[in-house]
Amino acid sequence: MTGASSAASSDSSDEERRRIAEEIASRLRRNGVQLTGKESPEELADLEEAVEQFERMVERGGGDLMVDEPVSGGSPIAPDEPDFVLPTRKPSESVSAYIKRIREAASRAGHKGSAS
Repeated sequence: MTGASSAASSDSSDEERRRIAEEIASRLRRNGVQLTGKESPEELADLEEAVEQFERMVERGGGDLMVDEPVSGGSPIAPDEPDFVLPTRKPSESVSAYIKRIREAASRAGHKGSAS
């Protein structure tokens, strides 16, 4: 590979990573996740994975994502169960700390169905 084609390939893959990161950020915002815009593509991917795990656990616990998800990026109007609502990211909270709280909430949500 020549230097020019290597640089073009690098630019293309950087653009692809940027595009994917923007798509993930958009999906996260639709789920009510507050982003600073400083999250790395890897952090966004990890955050999306944690949110998806949370949603699976809500469903496993008997929750209804249509009721318990935010409306237009805000808070749910009337959640069936507060434990089925994705935690809100705190101001200045790191992505890793927020992911930890999401995973803890996912664990609580997943146990709701077995508690009844």
